[in-house]
Amino acid sequence: MLVKALRVGLGQLIVVGDALTRPRPQRRSAQGQATVNTEAAALSLYQFHACPFCVKTRRAIHRLNVPITLRDAKQDAQAREQLLAGGGKVKVPCLRIDEADGTRWMYESGDIIAYLEQRFANVA
Repeated sequence: MLVKALRVGLGQLIVVGDALTRPRPQRRSAQGQATVNTEAAALSLYQFHACPFCVKTRRAIHRLNVPITLRDAKQDAQAREQLLAGGGKVKVPCLRIDEADGTRWMYESGDIIAYLEQRFANVA
């Protein structure tokens, strides 16, 4: 019980720290942002609100100014089931990428951030 209380408390500290130190979003031309918005419609991030790796990933999403749909796999049973059925395991963060040839599930915060950087960082 003490460990759970510590975990919840630390999770909330991480969330508050994120809110206080959030980076500025990338600025783009209206056309560039419209392109990013259109491409981001095919992305969803399955996450837990207070998970440190999810916070790290959400910070990158905010910094890159990419409006990705967030799905809370801890509180939302439907999102959790989608993650398990599609990705094969309930592990977060997980980026769902809907492409013309199917859906890809990407785990690991470092891989997700690298993918988003490569795809959106240079859109002007």
